[in-house]
Amino acid sequence: MADVPRAVPIAPQQAALAPARGGLLRRHWLTAVTVLVALYAGLPWLAPVFMRLGWTGAANAIYAVYSTQCHQLPQRSLFLFGSRPTYSLSEIQAAWQSTNDPRLLRQFVGSPEMGWKVAWSDRMSSMYLSLLAFTVLYRPVLRRLRWPWWAYGLMLVPMAVDGTSHLVSDLAGLGNGFRDSNAWLASLTGNALPPSFYAGDALGSFNSWMRWSTGVLFGLGIAGLLWPQVEAAFGDGTA
Repeated sequence: MADVPRAVPIAPQQAALAPARGGLLRRHWLTAVTVLVALYAGLPWLAPVFMRLGWTGAANAIYAVYSTQCHQLPQRSLFLFGSRPTYSLSEIQAAWQSTNDPRLLRQFVGSPEMGWKVAWSDRMSSMYLSLLAFTVLYRPVLRRLRWPWWAYGLMLVPMAVDGTSHLVSDLAGLGNGFRDSNAWLASLTGNALPPSFYAGDALGSFNSWMRWSTGVLFGLGIAGLLWPQVEAAFGDGTA
């Protein structure tokens, strides 16, 4: 006669711990996610702080890690502790190297006079800082809106269009593409705005506005698409 497997008895203490562990995850998944997103979004901002403090090893480690995920072009990044938060391509070239090679330009992290570069571009900063903000706002705001998933999906489209157009423009060489001068937009608007709005990537320019605004929409779209799925997996707990 074949042996019949017997159920392994579970100690009362183990049986009591299993629901407790599940309840802990169910109640606090959003807190855990918020901490992880905050770390990921915040570390690039520590690189210029570390450079300012003279902790170049720690700063360079952050630059190196995030360089695998971002172009880190200095003319499209923010600078801290300097005279201005952004610099033009010509100013970067004068301070670093007279080159349009993105592989060389991305190596420039700043100087004591110009300040130190955040470890990723303004678009990435916008994406992940907004994702952090909308993660914090998920339960009090987003979950109550009850927007359909496709509405959040549409929020990803503007950044795809803007990013793709920048990519195509850069094929002509940095500083030479149609997104560098935006002559098409100046013609479309009859040059109604200052020249600094149309050309370059400085804060307040059309390119800067597009990267920041589409990044915010992207963060909102990702939060609206992803966190309800995670919540459904863990259950409707409260953190």
